[in-house]
Amino acid sequence: MKPQFSVIIPLLAAGSAVADYTENTHTAIQLLQDKFYNVDTGLWKGSKGDLWWQSGHILETISRFGIADESYKATAIDIVANTHAKSGNQIGYTNWHNDYYDDMGWWAQGWIAAYDLTGDSKYLDTAKDLFEDMTGGAHTPCGGAIFWSKAATDVTAISNELFMSVAAHLASRVGDGEKENYKNWARQTWDFIWNSGLINGDGLINDGVDMNTCKNNGEPIFTYNQGVVLAGLSELAKAFSDGGFIDHAYTLAKASLAKLTENNILNEQFPSPLDEQGSMFKGGFISGLLTLHDNEPQQQFADFFKQNADSVWDKARNGDGVIEDLFQGSDSANAASHASGIDVLLAAARS
Repeated sequence: MKPQFSVIIPLLAAGSAVADYTENTHTAIQLLQDKFYNVDTGLWKGSKGDLWWQSGHILETISRFGIADESYKATAIDIVANTHAKSGNQIGYTNWHNDYYDDMGWWAQGWIAAYDLTGDSKYLDTAKDLFEDMTGGAHTPCGGAIFWSKAATDVTAISNELFMSVAAHLASRVGDGEKENYKNWARQTWDFIWNSGLINGDGLINDGVDMNTCKNNGEPIFTYNQGVVLAGLSELAKAFSDGGFIDHAYTLAKASLAKLTENNILNEQFPSPLDEQGSMFKGGFISGLLTLHDNEPQQQFADFFKQNADSVWDKARNGDGVIEDLFQGSDSANAASHASGIDVLLAAARS
């Protein structure tokens, strides 16, 4: 018999904002599982087949909700176990390895969260194995950077931010004999991000660097590039006991909230409809900001999460309850947009 991975939503105290956000997160995850989870592959389904890197990020979100809400923990553990058992060799890949370092980074982040949820070392070992493959991209002409893919054609922000974040997360979770290796990788990558000028004059991160100059290429601004770096800096601060990394993270986060929002609601700088790549980007931003907020809370961030969660719940659900690709509401919804909405509901529940 196939596991159903359903959960009974508990009755929560009326009048409590936190309880409302928690209940809404339960409801949205239940719909995600019922409508989009492929029990046979352990992946979440898109319009043209199972989603790949997005499933790695969804795994992280499910794990983080299991950590935050005791009533959901057992269900989250079951989902994590099924995904670990079945998803690694799907879509022609082997043990979550493929030719794209950012894809492996999303999965590594997911397995680190699964380890945090369960304490089971097999999930941490999976993340370490993926990270080791990612180090193979560290032969770019731009010192301290990794390539976007094994084809070695581009140096992108997202691959390097994920590399830094995974390394910093691992540094805080491994024994003393391994810690320095991960700290060194993380610090080296941050130094590249800082020195390359990837962070532009507005305090936002463009999509990559020019391979000839190793400087900011002026390519588009995506929300997930503004968020993943926050998680990496937050974990770097813990690994090095250095609040300077937190100061950098606050500066970047506040620039994003000032420049990538409309009436304090997070926006991608592209119109709806967003595809199942772009629809996931805001979730990546929210997740990174939540990591920073969990480590060093700020009222501005808590207010931002709750205002966006209110907008998602009140304005951005279609007739089936699926969260749309704009947090203000739109006429377009998919599995990734729903998952991004769950990220902001979870962040509000945690704030």
